[in-house]
This record gives sequence, C-alpha cells and structure tokens, in this order.
Amino acid sequence: MLRIGLAALAVLLFLFVPCVRAADELVPPFGFRWNDSMARVEAVLHGARAKITSREKKQNREVWTVEGLIHPGLKRTVFTFKQRSLVAVELQYEYADWSIERYNQRMGEIRKYFDEKYGTGKLVSRARDNDTDVIQTLVGYQWLVGGTMLELFYFSAQHDSLVYRTITVDYKAL
Repeated sequence: MLRIGLAALAVLLFLFVPCVRAADELVPPFGFRWNDSMARVEAVLHGARAKITSREKKQNREVWTVEGLIHPGLKRTVFTFKQRSLVAVELQYEYADWSIERYNQRMGEIRKYFDEKYGTGKLVSRARDNDTDVIQTLVGYQWLVGGTMLELFYFSAQHDSLVYRTITVDYKAL
C-alpha cells in the first residue's frame, strides 16, 4: 500500500512539477534567441517586411531601431548587439488616442501577466517630476530570470496640451 502511494506521488510530481516551475531564462520576442547573429536578425526582419530606420554604434554595442513589426500598439523595436550578437530587445508601445487611465490599465495588465509568469516584479522606479514646464512620470518594474532580465516601464511627458506616453518592455541577456 505504501509503495503504491509513493509511486502515485512520484507520477504526480513528474507530471505537475515541470508545469509550475518558473522559466530558467527569458527568451527574446519574435522567435529570436540570445546571441543570434546580426545577419540572422536582419534576415528575419527583412522577411517580416520591417524596416531598420537607424543603426548606431554606442560604446561597444550596435543598436538598431526597427519599425513595421506587426503587434498591436508596437511603434518601434530596438535591437542591441554586442560583438555582433543579440543581447537586448526593447519593445516600445504607443497608443495615440489612449487616455492616461487606459495606459495605467494596460500597464497593470502587462505587470500582472509578468508577475504570474515570473514571480512578483521588483519596483525599480516611481518618479514624478513637476519642477519644469514639462511634467514627467516614470514607473518601472524588473524581473530577473536566470541570466536574463525583463523590465517594464511607463513614461509620460506633458506640457500643457502636448502629451507623450509610452510603455516599454525590455528583454536583456545579462
């Protein structure tokens, strides 16, 4: 009887533990992998009919800004390479007709999704600057998963009736 109970427990652990175990590492979006070559990323972007709008060298990295990847609200994507290998992907979302309330709601939805998937994120920024004519707000969360990091930020800048708001999701290999 005890052997049957232990065997049943072993089967249950085998079946369910992999399902609840957290991810060992975050993977970049759009089917990319860490350390993908610049040539592979460029070929995939070309195949997706996305346009590399800028290529910049910053310190020991190359940074590409890309537009045209199809995802709701995605304005641009920034790919970062170190030694010609993919090390970061930043998704920048902008919704021209959204209110601050809708941005806050969406930020909460994304944060909840990441919290459920990777554990509770760490608050890394909560700032509001009213010292100038431009009111700026920055709220950010971070998740560390294995040798990777995920960051979620909301940024807003407002001067009278001019408003800029964005939500960014940053995937980084550490």
